[in-house]
Formats: sequence, structure tokens, C-alpha cells
Amino acid sequence: MIPFTKGHGLGNDYIVMDEADLPRPLDTRAIERVCDRNWGVGSDGILLKVPSTRADFGLRIFNPDGSEAEKSGNGLRIFAKYLWDHGHARGRTTFSVDTKGGVVECTCHERDGRVSFVTVEMGTASFRSSAIPMTGPDRETVAVPLVLPDGGKVTATVVSVGNPHCVVFVDRLDEAEARRVGPLLERHPVFPQRTNVQFARTAGPDTLDILIWERGAGYTLASGSSSCGAASAAVKNGHCRHGRVAVRMPGGTLVIEVRPDWSLRLEGPVEEVYTGALSDEFARDWLGGA
Repeated sequence: MIPFTKGHGLGNDYIVMDEADLPRPLDTRAIERVCDRNWGVGSDGILLKVPSTRADFGLRIFNPDGSEAEKSGNGLRIFAKYLWDHGHARGRTTFSVDTKGGVVECTCHERDGRVSFVTVEMGTASFRSSAIPMTGPDRETVAVPLVLPDGGKVTATVVSVGNPHCVVFVDRLDEAEARRVGPLLERHPVFPQRTNVQFARTAGPDTLDILIWERGAGYTLASGSSSCGAASAAVKNGHCRHGRVAVRMPGGTLVIEVRPDWSLRLEGPVEEVYTGALSDEFARDWLGGA
């Protein structure tokens, strides 16, 4: 049977697996079935431990629709706790993780032999269209007007934190509107690789409220990289100050440190929910097991 661990960061849940335990590489069909909440384990994605030649550990991040994400702040915290809890970190509290969106540094904060809080150096925010990417000439992507496929219009600040984020500042957060507009922006023609979407309302110079439509996953209770993108956009637009920004989401609050050089540090809780194993029958039918 194929072992796995399930954890969550503020309700954003992931399954952690080791590539060495798989009979063959994951494909879209298998990822969709494992992540399905009725027909599989159920999760917002899969974190796959892989070898790396440029960091202590390698990580591939798969969305429930089978697409691959460059980076995930919640996923990295879950993965870091998994590495500590299951002996892969060999007692080290700080280590590097190689993601598609770059190498990051994770620090597990251990107390009484337990890790419930992880910080991640998430890299640097970029507001250049070529980094996101967006179609058209290379330009700064602050307060960009976008026409939606249904004829509506929004003004967005688009930022890459190793993966793309489209941040729309609003006067009032509305879940129904986030669910309606989110997919229109995720697949907007200006984003050839699609984008994550955040609807943000400033609650103070160091506080931000957001709702999230995640690329490949849909409406999500919390997201670490979305918090980084939204906090960066809030500082860039003058809504918040450089420094620590509390980002409040339906699942809870993360703190993002936005430094003057636009480097980002994510701080937040993490919890392991359970460990288990995919049955031989499931592995044979969906993962090509013997």
C-alpha cells in the first residue's frame, strides 16, 4: 500500500506523498481521483516529495485538476512539518526546499517535540508582466484595467511571488461575487498560464481581508502564496505599510512580512490531520500499482 499524510494550513488541506513510494509517476487522472472528496482521499492538492540537486528537499505541487503549481505557502508549511514529523529533516529545524517557483527556506518552530508553526522565506514579489506572465509588452502591472468575458470591468494589481496572483481591491468582500468573478479572471486571455485571484479589502495600515479563487482548485479558505501576493499588492498601492501585514481569510490569519526590497516572509500555523495508506485496490486502479 502507498503511504500518505494529510495536513492543513488554516483549512487549506494537502496530501503529502513520497515519489519513491509510487509505482509510476502521477498523471492527471490519478491526481484528480486522489484529491476527489467523494471518490478519493479529498484535498486541495498533492505535495510530492522528490529528489533535488539544489536544495535539501525537492517538492512538486499538484492542484486537484492535475495541473502543477509553482509554489504554495500553505503547502510549504505542511511539507516542512511533514519532513520534521516523519524524520526526513533529521532534527534540523531550518532547511531549503526546491519548488518549481524557486528555492525557499523553511523554519519549523518546535516546542515540546511538536511543530505547529512554520515560517517560510517566500522569495521576492515582482510587478513585471514578464514575470507573471501576461500577454503584451513588458510593463509594470499596478492598477491594470481588465475587461471580463461577461463585459464587466475590474482594476487589478498583478504580482508574481514565484506563482501568479491577480489582486482586485474592493470596498466589500462578497463570497458569491468572488466565486463568480474568480474563474473569469483565472482564465482571462491576458494570463496564458492562468492566475490565482484575490479580492482584497484594506482594514488598516497593517491588516488586510481577502477572499481567494485559487488556480486549479477554485474557492479556497486560505492560501499562503495568495496572502503574499495580496499583501505585496496592498503595500505597492499604498494601502498598507512595509513590514508585517496580517492577512485575514475565512480559514484564519497569516502574517506576511513585506520588506523594502520586496522579499517576503510568511508566518503561520500548520496541523497534521492523519496518516494513512492507499489500498492495493485503489493503487492498482488509479496509480498503476501491482
